[in-house]
Amino acid sequence: MKKRIFVCLLALVMMLSLACTATPTPLPEVTPKATEAPVVTEAPTPEPEPEPEPEGPKDVVILYTNDTHCGVTDGMGFAGVARVKAALEEAGKAVILVDAGDAVQGDVIGTLSKGEAIIDLMNTAGYAFATIGNHEFDYGMEQFQKNVERANFRYLACNFTDAEGKPVLDGYAVVECEGKKIGFVGIATPQTFKTSTPTYFQDGEGNYIYSFCEGNDGQDLYDAVQKAVDAARAEGAEIVVALAHLGVEADAIPWTSSDVITHTTGIDVMLDAHSHTVLESESVKNLNGDAVILTSTGTKFQNVGMLSIGADNKLSTKLISDSALLFCDDIGLLQNDNGMGEAVQAAIAENEELVNTVVAKTAVNLVVNDPIAVGADGKAIRIVRSQETNLGDLCADAYRAMGESDIAFVNGGGVRASIAAGDITFGQIIKVHPFGNAMCVVEATGQEVLDALEFSCAKLPDEFGGFLQVSGLKFSIDLSVASTVETDEKGMFIQVTGDRRVKDVQVLQADGTYAPLDPEKIYTVACHNYLLKSAGDGYTMFQDNTILRDEVMLDNQVLINYIVTVLNGTVGDDYSDPYGQGRITILEPELEAPEAEAPEAAPAV
Repeated sequence: MKKRIFVCLLALVMMLSLACTATPTPLPEVTPKATEAPVVTEAPTPEPEPEPEPEGPKDVVILYTNDTHCGVTDGMGFAGVARVKAALEEAGKAVILVDAGDAVQGDVIGTLSKGEAIIDLMNTAGYAFATIGNHEFDYGMEQFQKNVERANFRYLACNFTDAEGKPVLDGYAVVECEGKKIGFVGIATPQTFKTSTPTYFQDGEGNYIYSFCEGNDGQDLYDAVQKAVDAARAEGAEIVVALAHLGVEADAIPWTSSDVITHTTGIDVMLDAHSHTVLESESVKNLNGDAVILTSTGTKFQNVGMLSIGADNKLSTKLISDSALLFCDDIGLLQNDNGMGEAVQAAIAENEELVNTVVAKTAVNLVVNDPIAVGADGKAIRIVRSQETNLGDLCADAYRAMGESDIAFVNGGGVRASIAAGDITFGQIIKVHPFGNAMCVVEATGQEVLDALEFSCAKLPDEFGGFLQVSGLKFSIDLSVASTVETDEKGMFIQVTGDRRVKDVQVLQADGTYAPLDPEKIYTVACHNYLLKSAGDGYTMFQDNTILRDEVMLDNQVLINYIVTVLNGTVGDDYSDPYGQGRITILEPELEAPEAEAPEAAPAV
């Protein structure tokens, strides 16, 4: 069997071998007929690609900030602004970044650099225009001018003039962006005279050599603004945006943002500042009855404003809050800050060691805000400018002790930040007193003290930066009496013309008791140069008084020295009540009780 299988396999192999070596049969040639022409197929000519249509103009967005007060890392911070700007540009928008004033003052970084560090950060962020707030002048006129020159952006203010009426800065600017001509008009508050340092605007003899067009019950301001708006329109501005440091508070009347809008024409949008108001969009009618958008971002980068200008010049405003640090519904991811965060940290690091030095301690919270009540927006209510607080008492006591005076004052607007219980750093002291004012002691009559107290409470129940925190005094304020304080066009005190709100003024004696203040007696009064010498906040009554101690110690050192040398380094239980030690009693007007309704007659039986 095996032999048969072997023979079959051998035969199969031989057959396969013959098949592999056989010569293949060639295919026959095919010759085309002579009458047939060869067929040639040409490739189709490609259609020319259409030229890309030119891109239309980009949408324009104006980003705006106001009252940032050195809050370089607060809220959105400079880095947040940079991220929003970069994201908009990456989305194909044309972006113009502007500010409405009060940028260079409010925290250590501004105080120690006299505003220069803030100007540098604004340059890095790419600001194009800004107007001046009252606090742009806090380091003096010479430093103001240095900061203006340092800025790569343009400061605008149509109503800031010299003694001859010539503008100190450009009043307006017109720029072309994506085919649109946009005018920017800067407006500074005439309140600058009293909310900055009045002597900065005077010559050596006390004559004013600068003006903010404050006269004629607001009309001078309205005229200056209208002139600038008309000039911008004449240069072809299709849209006019006002950068206004005016605010909405009652004490700014007749110079509020609404006052200016209602007395002028030609403004399309007003980006407002000064009152720290958060206002996304409000419509205010101008002199012709046309609607003007009024908007403001708050303070310390609470929000970044976004004014959008559509292709049809339609305008809309939106506030981007710090909740949108990394993402915004209308923009998308906010990731690229173009190095802004690093620039901010580098600026902070320059003063970090000094700022973090512990100089004292406090066993209690020291406040500028109400520790309990909150506003309708859920935020703390500032009270240091309208009533006594423990931090106000502490600061005033420091002046009285260091000045060895009978009486001391500190303006509420000069007490800027609370201090939590625990260590007190030099940086915290600077936040409380960021202005670098210097202590003075003057002689003053009891009548001048009475006038100062009456002026202090004239705005109540509204806030007033000049509201006095006191030491060596106690008194009451009767709000049922209407204020009869008379001021000039600049808001400076002239006189009291009628009944007084301030009652029962008593002066602390050496033995710890109180005695009635004598209008004819001479007292020694300690405060700072801003109020006593420069009529800051409008206090004119002390300007010609005999000066006993002239600018002998900076305000921050006054406070440190008092805590260290008098309180042995710790603020204790004497200052435990956040509402103070009862030096200022505010008497609210009595509300009339509603008349009782007569009972209904019993039904007849």
